[in-house]
Amino acid sequence: MHVCVIGGAGYIGSHAVKKLVASGHHVVVYDNLVTGHRQAVDDKATFYFGDILDTTRLSQVLSHEKIDVVMHFAAFSLVPESVKKPLKYYHNNVSGMISLLEAMKRTGVDKLVFSSSAATYGIPKKLPITEDSELNPINPYGETKMMMEKIMRWADKADGIKSVALRYFNVAGASLDGSIGEDHHPESHLVPNILKSALSGKGDFTIFGQNYDTPDGTNVRDYVHVVDLVDAHLLAMAYLVKENKSNIFNLGSAHGFSNLEILKSAIKVTGQKIPYKIGPRRGGDPDSLVADSTKARQILGWKPQHENIDDIIASAWQWHQKHPNGF
Repeated sequence: MHVCVIGGAGYIGSHAVKKLVASGHHVVVYDNLVTGHRQAVDDKATFYFGDILDTTRLSQVLSHEKIDVVMHFAAFSLVPESVKKPLKYYHNNVSGMISLLEAMKRTGVDKLVFSSSAATYGIPKKLPITEDSELNPINPYGETKMMMEKIMRWADKADGIKSVALRYFNVAGASLDGSIGEDHHPESHLVPNILKSALSGKGDFTIFGQNYDTPDGTNVRDYVHVVDLVDAHLLAMAYLVKENKSNIFNLGSAHGFSNLEILKSAIKVTGQKIPYKIGPRRGGDPDSLVADSTKARQILGWKPQHENIDDIIASAWQWHQKHPNGF
Protein backbone atom coordinates (compact mmCIF):
# COMPACT_ATOMS: atom_id res chain seq x y z
CA MET A 1 0.00 0.00 0.00
CA HIS A 2 1.04 3.62 -0.64
CA VAL A 3 0.34 5.43 2.64
CA CYS A 4 0.63 9.17 3.27
CA VAL A 5 1.16 10.03 6.94
CA ILE A 6 0.20 13.65 7.57
CA GLY A 7 2.10 14.76 10.67
CA GLY A 8 4.44 11.79 10.37
CA ALA A 9 7.31 13.62 12.10
CA GLY A 10 5.37 13.96 15.35
CA TYR A 11 5.28 11.66 18.36
CA ILE A 12 2.55 9.21 17.32
CA GLY A 13 2.95 9.82 13.59
CA SER A 14 6.65 8.85 13.60
CA HIS A 15 5.85 5.60 15.39
CA ALA A 16 3.18 4.87 12.77
CA VAL A 17 5.72 5.55 10.00
CA LYS A 18 8.23 3.19 11.64
CA LYS A 19 5.60 0.40 11.83
CA LEU A 20 4.34 0.97 8.28
CA VAL A 21 7.87 0.85 6.86
CA ALA A 22 8.63 -2.34 8.82
CA SER A 23 5.42 -3.85 7.43
CA GLY A 24 6.57 -3.28 3.84
CA HIS A 25 4.39 -0.33 2.85
CA HIS A 26 5.52 2.59 0.67
CA VAL A 27 5.35 5.45 3.17
CA VAL A 28 5.16 9.17 2.43
CA VAL A 29 5.45 11.70 5.26
CA TYR A 30 3.92 15.17 4.88
CA ASP A 31 4.77 17.50 7.78
CA ASN A 32 5.44 21.20 8.41
CA LEU A 33 7.76 20.41 11.36
CA VAL A 34 6.03 22.94 13.61
CA THR A 35 5.85 20.36 16.39
CA GLY A 36 7.49 17.36 14.69
CA HIS A 37 11.13 16.40 14.24
CA ARG A 38 12.76 15.49 10.94
CA GLN A 39 15.14 13.17 12.84
CA ALA A 40 12.16 11.09 14.01
CA VAL A 41 11.18 10.09 10.46
CA ASP A 42 12.31 6.66 9.29
CA ASP A 43 15.00 6.95 6.59
CA LYS A 44 13.06 4.58 4.34
CA ALA A 45 10.06 6.92 4.19
CA THR A 46 9.77 9.69 1.58
CA PHE A 47 9.56 13.10 3.26
CA TYR A 48 7.73 16.18 1.99
CA PHE A 49 7.80 19.48 3.84
CA GLY A 50 4.35 21.04 3.68
CA ASP A 51 1.37 22.35 5.61
CA ILE A 52 -1.98 20.58 5.75
CA LEU A 53 -3.64 23.94 4.98
CA ASP A 54 -1.84 24.05 1.61
CA THR A 55 -4.45 22.12 -0.38
CA THR A 56 -2.65 22.52 -3.70
CA ARG A 57 0.69 21.14 -2.51
CA LEU A 58 -1.01 18.34 -0.58
CA SER A 59 -2.99 17.38 -3.70
CA GLN A 60 0.22 17.29 -5.73
CA VAL A 61 1.87 14.95 -3.23
CA LEU A 62 -1.12 12.60 -3.03
CA SER A 63 -1.31 12.43 -6.82
CA HIS A 64 2.43 12.10 -7.48
CA GLU A 65 2.88 9.35 -4.89
CA LYS A 66 -0.27 7.46 -6.00
CA ILE A 67 -1.53 7.34 -2.41
CA ASP A 68 -4.06 4.66 -1.40
CA VAL A 69 -4.63 5.58 2.27
CA VAL A 70 -4.04 8.71 4.37
CA MET A 71 -3.29 8.70 8.09
CA HIS A 72 -3.92 12.08 9.70
CA PHE A 73 -1.91 13.08 12.81
CA ALA A 74 -1.47 16.79 12.02
CA ALA A 75 -3.82 18.41 14.56
CA PHE A 76 -2.66 20.63 17.40
CA SER A 77 -3.30 18.70 20.61
CA LEU A 78 -2.51 20.66 23.79
CA VAL A 79 -5.67 21.12 25.84
CA PRO A 80 -4.51 24.08 27.98
CA GLU A 81 -3.19 25.89 24.91
CA SER A 82 -6.49 25.32 23.10
CA VAL A 83 -8.32 27.07 25.95
CA LYS A 84 -5.97 30.06 25.68
CA LYS A 85 -5.75 30.10 21.87
CA PRO A 86 -8.99 28.63 20.50
CA LEU A 87 -8.75 30.31 17.09
CA LYS A 88 -5.35 28.70 16.49
CA TYR A 89 -6.94 25.28 17.08
CA TYR A 90 -10.02 25.86 14.95
CA HIS A 91 -7.87 27.18 12.11
CA ASN A 92 -5.33 24.36 12.03
CA ASN A 93 -7.54 21.45 13.06
CA VAL A 94 -10.89 22.13 11.44
CA SER A 95 -9.66 24.03 8.40
CA GLY A 96 -6.86 21.49 8.06
CA MET A 97 -9.35 18.64 7.88
CA ILE A 98 -11.34 20.48 5.19
CA SER A 99 -8.13 21.05 3.23
CA LEU A 100 -7.13 17.40 3.49
CA LEU A 101 -10.54 16.09 2.43
CA GLU A 102 -10.59 18.50 -0.50
CA ALA A 103 -7.15 17.24 -1.59
CA MET A 104 -8.31 13.64 -1.25
CA LYS A 105 -11.45 14.39 -3.27
CA ARG A 106 -9.39 16.04 -6.04
CA THR A 107 -7.01 13.09 -6.28
CA GLY A 108 -9.42 10.21 -5.80
CA VAL A 109 -7.96 9.02 -2.47
CA ASP A 110 -10.91 7.57 -0.57
CA LYS A 111 -9.54 6.04 2.65
CA LEU A 112 -8.63 7.98 5.80
CA VAL A 113 -7.48 6.88 9.25
CA PHE A 114 -7.90 9.79 11.66
CA SER A 115 -6.28 10.49 15.02
CA SER A 116 -9.26 11.55 17.13
CA SER A 117 -9.48 11.89 20.90
CA ALA A 118 -11.28 10.99 24.11
CA ALA A 119 -11.52 14.77 24.58
CA THR A 120 -14.63 14.59 22.37
CA TYR A 121 -16.53 13.08 25.33
CA GLY A 122 -15.89 15.87 27.83
CA ILE A 123 -16.96 14.85 31.34
CA PRO A 124 -18.51 11.37 30.97
CA LYS A 125 -21.69 10.47 32.82
CA LYS A 126 -20.48 6.90 33.35
CA LEU A 127 -17.26 4.88 33.04
CA PRO A 128 -15.88 3.17 31.08
CA ILE A 129 -16.71 5.27 28.03
CA THR A 130 -18.17 3.56 24.96
CA GLU A 131 -18.31 4.96 21.42
CA ASP A 132 -22.03 5.62 21.95
CA SER A 133 -21.41 7.89 24.95
CA GLU A 134 -22.55 11.48 24.61
CA LEU A 135 -20.11 13.87 22.94
CA ASN A 136 -19.84 17.01 25.03
CA PRO A 137 -16.28 18.41 24.84
CA ILE A 138 -15.27 20.94 27.47
CA ASN A 139 -12.30 22.49 25.66
CA PRO A 140 -11.64 23.80 22.14
CA TYR A 141 -9.26 20.93 21.34
CA GLY A 142 -11.96 18.33 22.01
CA GLU A 143 -14.53 20.35 20.13
CA THR A 144 -12.30 20.60 17.05
CA LYS A 145 -11.84 16.82 17.06
CA MET A 146 -15.60 16.35 17.29
CA MET A 147 -16.14 18.77 14.41
CA MET A 148 -13.50 17.01 12.33
CA GLU A 149 -15.31 13.70 12.82
CA LYS A 150 -18.58 15.29 11.69
CA ILE A 151 -16.92 16.76 8.60
CA MET A 152 -15.52 13.31 7.75
CA ARG A 153 -19.00 11.79 8.06
CA TRP A 154 -20.47 14.26 5.57
CA ALA A 155 -17.49 13.81 3.21
CA ASP A 156 -18.30 10.10 3.21
CA LYS A 157 -21.92 10.76 2.30
CA ALA A 158 -21.09 13.32 -0.39
CA ASP A 159 -17.77 12.11 -1.81
CA GLY A 160 -17.44 8.47 -0.74
CA ILE A 161 -14.35 9.06 1.40
CA LYS A 162 -14.38 6.22 3.92
CA SER A 163 -12.80 6.88 7.29
CA VAL A 164 -11.97 5.40 10.66
CA ALA A 165 -11.74 7.78 13.62
CA LEU A 166 -9.65 6.38 16.46
CA ARG A 167 -10.49 8.08 19.74
CA TYR A 168 -7.32 7.85 21.80
CA PHE A 169 -7.18 8.02 25.51
CA ASN A 170 -3.74 8.88 26.99
CA VAL A 171 -0.79 7.77 24.86
CA ALA A 172 2.62 7.13 26.44
CA GLY A 173 5.78 5.11 25.97
CA ALA A 174 8.35 4.94 23.18
CA SER A 175 9.58 2.55 20.49
CA LEU A 176 10.89 -0.62 22.08
CA ASP A 177 14.35 -0.14 20.56
CA GLY A 178 14.61 3.34 22.09
CA SER A 179 15.09 5.05 18.73
CA ILE A 180 12.13 7.43 18.82
CA GLY A 181 9.98 8.83 21.62
CA GLU A 182 8.02 11.80 22.89
CA ASP A 183 9.63 15.23 22.51
CA HIS A 184 7.38 18.30 22.66
CA HIS A 185 8.38 21.93 23.23
CA PRO A 186 6.92 22.89 25.59
CA GLU A 187 6.04 19.49 27.06
CA SER A 188 2.62 19.30 28.68
CA HIS A 189 2.14 15.53 29.01
CA LEU A 190 2.44 13.83 32.37
CA VAL A 191 4.79 10.90 31.73
CA PRO A 192 7.58 12.76 29.89
CA ASN A 193 7.45 15.60 32.42
CA ILE A 194 7.86 13.15 35.31
CA LEU A 195 10.77 11.45 33.55
CA LYS A 196 12.45 14.74 32.70
CA SER A 197 12.26 15.65 36.37
CA ALA A 198 13.80 12.28 37.26
CA LEU A 199 16.66 12.95 34.83
CA SER A 200 17.32 16.50 35.96
CA GLY A 201 17.01 15.85 39.69
CA LYS A 202 15.66 19.38 40.08
CA GLY A 203 12.42 18.37 41.75
CA ASP A 204 10.44 20.76 39.58
CA PHE A 205 7.59 18.40 38.68
CA THR A 206 4.06 19.73 39.19
CA ILE A 207 0.76 17.87 39.43
CA PHE A 208 -2.01 20.23 38.38
CA GLY A 209 -4.91 19.96 40.79
CA GLN A 210 -5.68 17.62 43.69
CA ASN A 211 -9.35 18.41 44.19
CA TYR A 212 -10.87 16.36 41.38
CA ASP A 213 -13.65 13.84 42.02
CA THR A 214 -11.27 10.85 42.11
CA PRO A 215 -9.97 8.59 44.93
CA ASP A 216 -6.80 10.63 45.53
CA GLY A 217 -8.00 13.95 44.09
CA THR A 218 -5.78 13.87 40.98
CA ASN A 219 -6.87 13.25 37.38
CA VAL A 220 -7.47 9.64 36.36
CA ARG A 221 -6.54 8.62 32.82
CA ASP A 222 -6.40 5.47 30.69
CA TYR A 223 -2.91 4.90 29.24
CA VAL A 224 -2.12 3.17 25.94
CA HIS A 225 1.39 2.28 24.76
CA VAL A 226 2.23 4.15 21.55
CA VAL A 227 3.35 0.87 19.93
CA ASP A 228 -0.05 -0.70 20.59
CA LEU A 229 -1.74 2.46 19.37
CA VAL A 230 -0.04 2.38 15.96
CA ASP A 231 -0.92 -1.31 15.62
CA ALA A 232 -4.56 -0.18 15.74
CA HIS A 233 -3.89 2.25 12.88
CA LEU A 234 -2.64 -0.52 10.63
CA LEU A 235 -5.64 -2.64 11.56
CA ALA A 236 -7.93 0.32 10.77
CA MET A 237 -6.23 0.69 7.40
CA ALA A 238 -6.78 -3.00 6.66
CA TYR A 239 -10.41 -2.60 7.72
CA LEU A 240 -10.92 0.22 5.19
CA VAL A 241 -9.12 -1.65 2.40
CA LYS A 242 -11.68 -4.43 2.79
CA GLU A 243 -14.25 -1.80 1.69
CA ASN A 244 -15.88 -1.66 5.10
CA LYS A 245 -18.06 1.26 6.16
CA SER A 246 -16.74 4.29 8.02
CA ASN A 247 -16.46 3.71 11.74
CA ILE A 248 -15.28 5.03 15.12
CA PHE A 249 -13.27 3.13 17.74
CA ASN A 250 -12.03 3.88 21.24
CA LEU A 251 -8.41 2.94 21.97
CA GLY A 252 -7.71 2.40 25.64
CA SER A 253 -6.98 -0.23 28.25
CA ALA A 254 -10.09 0.12 30.48
CA HIS A 255 -7.71 0.69 33.42
CA GLY A 256 -7.51 4.15 34.92
CA PHE A 257 -4.46 5.47 36.76
CA SER A 258 -4.34 8.71 38.74
CA ASN A 259 -1.51 11.20 38.33
CA LEU A 260 -0.15 10.16 41.72
CA GLU A 261 -0.25 6.49 40.71
CA ILE A 262 1.71 7.30 37.54
CA LEU A 263 4.25 9.16 39.67
CA LYS A 264 4.56 6.12 41.97
CA SER A 265 5.17 3.86 38.95
CA ALA A 266 7.80 6.24 37.57
CA ILE A 267 9.65 6.24 40.91
CA LYS A 268 9.62 2.44 40.84
CA VAL A 269 10.81 2.20 37.22
CA THR A 270 13.53 4.85 37.41
CA GLY A 271 14.74 4.15 40.92
CA GLN A 272 14.87 7.92 41.41
CA LYS A 273 13.32 10.13 44.04
CA ILE A 274 10.97 12.50 42.20
CA PRO A 275 9.83 15.36 44.43
CA TYR A 276 6.66 17.11 43.28
CA LYS A 277 4.38 19.99 44.09
CA ILE A 278 0.67 20.50 43.64
CA GLY A 279 -0.29 23.34 41.33
CA PRO A 280 -3.66 24.82 40.31
CA ARG A 281 -5.96 22.99 37.93
CA ARG A 282 -5.36 23.42 34.21
CA GLY A 283 -8.27 24.63 32.12
CA GLY A 284 -10.32 22.00 30.30
CA ASP A 285 -9.26 18.88 32.23
CA PRO A 286 -12.01 16.32 33.03
CA ASP A 287 -11.80 14.35 36.31
CA SER A 288 -11.60 10.84 34.82
CA LEU A 289 -11.38 9.32 31.35
CA VAL A 290 -11.38 5.54 31.01
CA ALA A 291 -12.16 3.71 27.77
CA ASP A 292 -14.22 0.72 26.81
CA SER A 293 -12.30 -0.51 23.76
CA THR A 294 -14.27 -3.72 23.27
CA LYS A 295 -15.41 -2.60 19.82
CA ALA A 296 -11.85 -2.15 18.52
CA ARG A 297 -10.84 -5.50 19.94
CA GLN A 298 -13.79 -7.30 18.39
CA ILE A 299 -14.08 -5.63 14.98
CA LEU A 300 -10.47 -4.62 14.27
CA GLY A 301 -8.92 -7.54 16.12
CA TRP A 302 -6.82 -5.14 18.21
CA LYS A 303 -4.80 -6.93 20.89
CA PRO A 304 -2.60 -4.55 22.92
CA GLN A 305 0.63 -6.22 24.03
CA HIS A 306 1.97 -3.61 26.46
CA GLU A 307 -0.81 -2.72 28.88
CA ASN A 308 1.26 -2.89 32.09
CA ILE A 309 1.79 0.70 33.20
CA ASP A 310 5.32 -0.01 34.49
CA ASP A 311 6.28 -1.38 31.05
CA ILE A 312 4.84 1.69 29.31
CA ILE A 313 6.83 4.02 31.54
CA ALA A 314 9.97 1.85 31.26
CA SER A 315 10.00 2.21 27.46
CA ALA A 316 9.65 5.99 27.77
CA TRP A 317 12.41 6.06 30.39
CA GLN A 318 14.74 4.16 28.07
CA TRP A 319 14.21 6.79 25.36
CA HIS A 320 14.64 9.76 27.69
CA GLN A 321 17.89 8.31 29.06
CA LYS A 322 19.23 7.94 25.52
CA HIS A 323 17.93 11.37 24.48
CA PRO A 324 18.04 13.64 27.56
CA ASN A 325 17.74 16.73 25.37
CA GLY A 326 15.20 15.24 22.95
CA PHE A 327 15.94 14.93 19.27
